[in-house]
Amino acid sequence: MDLLRARDMSRAYRVDSGAGFKLRDFDPADTGPLQSNDEPHARALTGRATARLAELQDMLYAQDRWALLVLIQGMDAAGKDTAIREVMSGINPQGCQVFAFKKPSEEELDHDFLWRCTRCFPERGRIGVFNRSYYEEVLVARVHPEVLERQKLPPELVTKRIWRERFEDIRALERYATRQGIVVRKFLLHVSKTEQKRRLLGRIAVPGKNWKFRAGDIGLRQHWRAYQRAFEDTIRATATPAAPWYVVPADNKWYSRLVIASALVEALESLRLSYPKLSRVELRELAKAKRALERE
Repeated sequence: MDLLRARDMSRAYRVDSGAGFKLRDFDPADTGPLQSNDEPHARALTGRATARLAELQDMLYAQDRWALLVLIQGMDAAGKDTAIREVMSGINPQGCQVFAFKKPSEEELDHDFLWRCTRCFPERGRIGVFNRSYYEEVLVARVHPEVLERQKLPPELVTKRIWRERFEDIRALERYATRQGIVVRKFLLHVSKTEQKRRLLGRIAVPGKNWKFRAGDIGLRQHWRAYQRAFEDTIRATATPAAPWYVVPADNKWYSRLVIASALVEALESLRLSYPKLSRVELRELAKAKRALERE
C-alpha cells in the first residue's frame, strides 16, 4: 500500500451524512486491507503521511488564508493523546495549536456551552487540534445529568428538546466556521470495551503510566452503552459534507494514526495550497535586495 491508497482507505471511515448511520457498523478492531503483521509498513506510511502533512502545513501558514480545525473525541484510553502526539509530530509548533478541554472552570460555566471552544478556534494559516471539544456538551452532559445542572441554565430552557437544539447550534457553528475558511474534520476514536479494559489495566500495572489512571474511569465503564448511544446520535445529527466525522477503529493504535494522518493530508490537499506568488513590484524589490547584499 502506498500513501495514495492510504488516503483512499481513510474514506471508508468517513461519515458525511447521518442518514442510516449505525455505530455498530464500524468494527473497533478493523485494520482495513492490512493485517497485524503489516504494522511496520503502516508505521512507515504514517511517517510519510506526517511528513507530507508538515509540507502542507508550511504552505498553509505561508498562504495565510485557510485554517484546519481537528476535533478528536473518544472514550478514556481510546488513544487521543498519543494520536495527537504521533500525527502532529512533524508540524512546526508555530503553525499548530493544541487544546485539551477537561472539566469546565467557573468562568467557563458562566458562558454559553460553545464559548470555551470557539475562543480557541485556529487563526488563518494554522492547524487547531481539540482533545475533546464542545461535543462533550452532547455526550458527557447527556449521559451525566449532573453536568448539565452545573451549567446554570434557566430551568425553562432545559427541556426534552435541549439535545436537538444543541445539535442545531453545533451544525450552525460548523457551517459558519467553514464559511470563514476553517476546514473542520472530526474524529471519533472508536475503541472496544475489551481493549479499553486492557489499556486501563496497563495504566495500573506500569508505574510510569499510573498518573494517567483516574478512579472515575472505572465508573464511566458502567455507562458504556449510554455513551455508545450518545456517540451514535451525535454523529447522526452533526455529520455533514463540510464537517464530516471519521469513525476511526482504535483498538490498534498503529492503524488509527494512519487513518487520521491520511484523512488530514487529504483535507489539506483538497485546498490546493501553494506558496504566495510575488507581484512584479515585489520581485523587483527582491532583486534589488539581492544586489545590495551581494555588494556588501
